[in-house]
Amino acid sequence: MIVGTAGVIVDPGDMAAYLREPREAFFGRAPCVVKPRSAREVTSVLSLCNEAGVGVVPQGGNTGLVGGQTPDESGAQIVLSLQKLDKIREIDPASDTMTVEAGVILANVQAAAEAAGRYFPLSLGAEGSCTIGGNLATNAGGVHVIAYGATRDLALGLEVALADGRLLSGLSKLRKDNTGYDLAHLFIGSEGTLGIITAATLKLFPLPRSRATAFVGLADPRAALKLLTLAKARAGSALVAFELIPRIGVEFTTRHIAGVRDPLAGAHGWYVLMELASPAESGVEDQLTELLGEAMEQGIAEDAALAATLEQRAGLWKLRETMPEAQKPEGASIKHDVSVPLESIPDFLAEASALVAVHAPGARPTPFGHMGDGNIHYNISQPEGADRVAFLARREEINALVHGLVTKYAGSVSAEHGIGALKRDLLRKVKDPVALELMRAIKSALDPKGVLNPGKLL
Repeated sequence: MIVGTAGVIVDPGDMAAYLREPREAFFGRAPCVVKPRSAREVTSVLSLCNEAGVGVVPQGGNTGLVGGQTPDESGAQIVLSLQKLDKIREIDPASDTMTVEAGVILANVQAAAEAAGRYFPLSLGAEGSCTIGGNLATNAGGVHVIAYGATRDLALGLEVALADGRLLSGLSKLRKDNTGYDLAHLFIGSEGTLGIITAATLKLFPLPRSRATAFVGLADPRAALKLLTLAKARAGSALVAFELIPRIGVEFTTRHIAGVRDPLAGAHGWYVLMELASPAESGVEDQLTELLGEAMEQGIAEDAALAATLEQRAGLWKLRETMPEAQKPEGASIKHDVSVPLESIPDFLAEASALVAVHAPGARPTPFGHMGDGNIHYNISQPEGADRVAFLARREEINALVHGLVTKYAGSVSAEHGIGALKRDLLRKVKDPVALELMRAIKSALDPKGVLNPGKLL
């Protein structure tokens, strides 16, 4: 046996956690869950499945929100868990790189980099359980895209198991390499449909030695956009996070999350959580104080609170990061992971709220997210006291309204969560036909039997 009896799960109870995603919107069946311990075992499993025509659904930390890591209900696809590929193969401070296997949890990648005096900047809510292979397969974003880019921008090379059992070895540390096509970028964001990422060489950065964090009260998203423009001009590359939060989001978190409090004395229509960081031991605090003072003088900001301690900083980030959790006690929520050009964010938010008011009276838009890179999580909570099932039954109708508006503003209907099974049909509607044709041709070339994550993405 390729992985040994200990590497195969067949008991239905033991498999249950691998067969459904966190929101339980997607669930399926599988004859087994296979847990290889090395890239060679992954290729051997793929070779066998490809020969037999058995579908393989790769899975990392099972934190995805679009069903990309979940088998279908046919029971004909195996789940291939990469959790045992959890070695950090090398950290090279001189070249500012680290090579890790796909199953390493993101928080462990961050900790290993810090222990070596370096910084790996990818940061998102699921970092304590998501894996770097899944991050790469979905091109995860997170809160620091404004400064460091998405996961795609943090990878130098990949090791990838192909559908027919071959292993593509491309773990390069090189920052400059123009010898033909950049194959790594083909697999990043492909959601396990072209190959299974087994390891990656990642970029590291100087470890930030000082941070300054502020919570800013604003009248509206247009003021937030002005603040962002000012922050870029004054702080430059020191600006590492710029998160937009509505008043209702603050109300939800302070109401339902223990230990979260309103950072400002008065209520404001909107807020921004912003952070500056530097490898220097000081300077960013004064920089942020001056920036906010200028914003107040120009009438952009209405009020602001600066974190004076690590505890206060953690409290501000807890408010932002627990917003999805705080929505749950308010009832059902229809969620959208979208992006629009920065200059369009205020108009998009205003028009989206107007559409919701007309088509779903009483529903409560709760849009928040990474304004610094244009990514808004346009969530809509049900009207107070409404029937949960009846509200969710309108998901497709409301999705069509929001996604139609995103298309109007030349945005993306999938900013950072991926396509998976959830948005497969939507992709066909919004993607350029030539792009779809090329995507299908690449899929056919790399996976002619269609065994890699069948039914996903395309």
